[in-house]
Amino acid sequence: MVLARAEVTGAARRRAAALRPHAVRLGLMAVPAAFFAVFFGYPVAAIVTRGLREGGHWRLDRFADVLGDPDILHVLWFTCWQAAASTALTLAVALPGAYVFARFDFPGRHLLRAVVTVPFVLPTVVAGSAFLALLGRGGLLDELWGVRLDTTVWAILLAHVFFNYAVVVRTVGGLWAQLDPRQEEAARVLGAGRFAAWRRVTLPALAPAVAAAAVMVFLFTFTSFGVVQILGGPAYSTLEVEIYRETAQLLDLPTAAVLTIVQFAAVVGILAVHARTVRRRESALRLVDPAGTARRPRGAGEWGLLAGTLAVAALLILVPLGVLAERSLDGPTGYGLDFYRALGSSDGSAGTFVVAPVNAVWNSLEYAAAATAIALAVGGLAAAALTRRAGRFVRGFDALLMLPLGTSAVTIGFGFLITLDEPPLDLRSSWILVPLAQALVGVPFVVRTMLPVLRAVDERLREAAAVLGASPPRVWREVDLPLVRRALLVAAGFAFAVSLGEFGATVFIARPDNPTLPVAVARLLGRAGELNYGQAMALSTVLMLVCAGALLALERLRVRTIRGDERPGEF
Repeated sequence: MVLARAEVTGAARRRAAALRPHAVRLGLMAVPAAFFAVFFGYPVAAIVTRGLREGGHWRLDRFADVLGDPDILHVLWFTCWQAAASTALTLAVALPGAYVFARFDFPGRHLLRAVVTVPFVLPTVVAGSAFLALLGRGGLLDELWGVRLDTTVWAILLAHVFFNYAVVVRTVGGLWAQLDPRQEEAARVLGAGRFAAWRRVTLPALAPAVAAAAVMVFLFTFTSFGVVQILGGPAYSTLEVEIYRETAQLLDLPTAAVLTIVQFAAVVGILAVHARTVRRRESALRLVDPAGTARRPRGAGEWGLLAGTLAVAALLILVPLGVLAERSLDGPTGYGLDFYRALGSSDGSAGTFVVAPVNAVWNSLEYAAAATAIALAVGGLAAAALTRRAGRFVRGFDALLMLPLGTSAVTIGFGFLITLDEPPLDLRSSWILVPLAQALVGVPFVVRTMLPVLRAVDERLREAAAVLGASPPRVWREVDLPLVRRALLVAAGFAFAVSLGEFGATVFIARPDNPTLPVAVARLLGRAGELNYGQAMALSTVLMLVCAGALLALERLRVRTIRGDERPGEF
């Protein structure tokens, strides 16, 4: 009897030990799940409910009314085709750059790699301002040749390429650098030409990475807001811009709700395609150390390709940013700091602000710091929960964390206003409302940065610590944290940069006496006058420098600590 009781006790302990990892995972998921339920699901659901429910009944007939409107159909068509055109143009321009950064070793390579990534972390308002200074009325092209491209689709497409160039370079280039070049060389030894060897050996290996990059670019351009609003004028409107117009200007919540659901469904489909391409890429390739695949260019053709890529990067990235900085210095009395000085006075903004525009700098830094702390806490717990790959439930939770990147930020911001205004969540007058909205965008970047590193930690180290009696929190503190500390800093930098530039939701919830930098820039651009335009350029330049400084600091961390360990698809 004693032996039987011991066997039962042992079996119970084994079952408890087997269930403990699942309990720990669920415990780690609890905080992120609650955060997303309260600050993402609840506001979005409230907007949709308010727009589609009337008199206690659902009005699903509004889908037919809205989607049958020729103007709305035109918006849907433009949203889709401009996203497709932007994606194709970005791939055509950026794929040669991905090859150059992956295969060539040249002076300043790491610095230039960081520079071409700057546009991706810049707020869309700054990207729009840069191209407005280059292509708009009074811009560089207008002054030199009398050519204006603002309020044309070409300005939108070029700005999207500027914004997403780094997505292709990082995603495809990261994989390309880890493909063994000897495979292509072997094909050439066996008689295949250069192009035939590339087409038969390298292209099939790169196809999943190219597809993943294309899906990401399409997602970002499909949900484009700031760029289209600033450069497109009244003639062009994406779904996101139309949702903003229906919500903020026309107060037509039923139409906004229908468009939000349409955009949400499209984003879910895009994310499903993205997840499938990532799974194919992770399982199909054998990769090598990228430190051994880069070499000096050889021959006139390779040097010409390098020179051409550098020229494209300069024209596409450096020229718009340089023109932005130049316009911020070109004051009414000549070059100087007149516009920067005007930022210190609310009187100089012609009633645009309750406080001096320079206050937006400090507001943005404080909000972004708070949002970063929230994103690290929520995203860190989520990444820890997702460390062990397991089943559809975990993959579904992972996809949930990515949804804020594609869901209408306008809907989230307006949802905050109508839901978080009653106890126990009466936050509408609280400063924390802005960081909460910004953290929703920062969490996906934290998860995507930390997850590959956490999954690379040898599971035997955790098991050894557990066998020695360490509790799960202590295992995390003693084993995982020392190994992921650098990744945590990189995640913090990305969360800070994207929080600093969040615009779609913040434009609704930032108080007039506490504007953020993107909101301040948009307000200044929305008012006529040389002084307002110049101050918008000055604020955009300040925001650009802050984001670029954060990114360069991140690149120094990456070069110093994870050179040779970069995974394809990581930023």
